[in-house]
Amino acid sequence: MSASDLETWLKEGSSESAGWSKSDGSGETIGHESGRKIIEILKKNPDKDPDKFDEDDLDHMRRVVAYCKRHLAQEGKAKKDPESKSARSLKNWGHDPSEEKGV
Repeated sequence: MSASDLETWLKEGSSESAGWSKSDGSGETIGHESGRKIIEILKKNPDKDPDKFDEDDLDHMRRVVAYCKRHLAQEGKAKKDPESKSARSLKNWGHDPSEEKGV
């Protein structure tokens, strides 16, 4: 997903109803927070120049890849039902299972 696609998605109410809530009492899910971080990374380095990512960016991108890899086993269901919790959670992490390309 592009930064603008992800930004639009995160503004939708349904993006907030998938995933584990953060432990800080904010009500935001971990995936929703991750999505905001992904947007920040993509906007900071739109050309995806490897030399312009800092260690925090790389650490977060590794987390995103690991999460998506674990949950793509559910992608069949997510593709069939884009409103499923699985599909919404993957979108929060920057992967739209209804699209051919990934994160």
